[in-house]
Amino acid sequence: MDEKNKEYKIKVAGEIIKPGQVKQIEIPVARLPTQTLICLPVTVINGLEKGARLWVNAAIHGDEINGVEIIRQVANHVNPRLLKGTLITVPIVNVFGFIEQSRYLPDRRDLNRCFPGSETGSLASRLANIFMREVVGKCTHGIDIHTAAIHRINLPQIRANLDDPETMRIAKAFNSPIMIHATTRDGSLRQAASSEGIPTLLYEGGEALRFDQDAIAVGVRGIFRVMKTLGMYDNPVENGKEETSVRVNQSKWLRASQSGIFQLRTKLGAKVEKKQLVGTITDAFGNKTIAVKSNIEGIVISHVQNPLVNQGDALIHIAMTPINPS
Repeated sequence: MDEKNKEYKIKVAGEIIKPGQVKQIEIPVARLPTQTLICLPVTVINGLEKGARLWVNAAIHGDEINGVEIIRQVANHVNPRLLKGTLITVPIVNVFGFIEQSRYLPDRRDLNRCFPGSETGSLASRLANIFMREVVGKCTHGIDIHTAAIHRINLPQIRANLDDPETMRIAKAFNSPIMIHATTRDGSLRQAASSEGIPTLLYEGGEALRFDQDAIAVGVRGIFRVMKTLGMYDNPVENGKEETSVRVNQSKWLRASQSGIFQLRTKLGAKVEKKQLVGTITDAFGNKTIAVKSNIEGIVISHVQNPLVNQGDALIHIAMTPINPS
């Protein structure tokens, strides 16, 4: 091994990963009341040459499991001897929620509102702190994978600060059907990473507690496209399709004007016009039907799955004001 490659090693949670090496690491987080130790599962794939260092994580919300399969497929395709740089994968960040099939941690905190965390705070804060120190702090770029919340489904989409040139570059490379310019939320992983100057994408697709094969395929292709753009790896899963990613700057939820049983009259990815019928709400007896019409023009990027709705519930999410194809 030459001197250049000797220098290209990475240290995660006290473990040294040498050039061309793959190492699975279990980082201790906390113990359950039964004293069972819960660990953060991390796989580090270190290339033979220096390059970008990309992390990909999933299941910050424990019931959002599409990313677990996306990461499995990506990691299985990557040969460390063909990799330039480092890929760090964390398929399950919120191990506690994943076990319970819950979005939250045991104390009902949302982990994605607790970054960057602290060593002495709540369980969520401590877990966030470990992730920032041992994963984000080692990387130059990041991808955070999510699905819709329970009882909703999302069209595959990228959310990112598209005003940042490097973030925009990797967002275009990912090439999801929709890329939304979105400011960061307080306490989110994306905000914490961005504040450290690390370009970060948030990928959304599918629904909670389900594998959505289309969203998984888009995610796998997108990650490899980003890796290719960063000069890390040639894309082994490109399907040759010419896909168009539409950039939007705003989105809006259509909400239920009354409680009842909702019938969807559109679908994910559909273009809707202003005043177009997109659904109906009926009462329990079927005597009264209220039309749900779009008050904006755009593309359907999410909708509720549960037909039982209360007045004011979010029904259909529409991406507004298409700007231009990528």
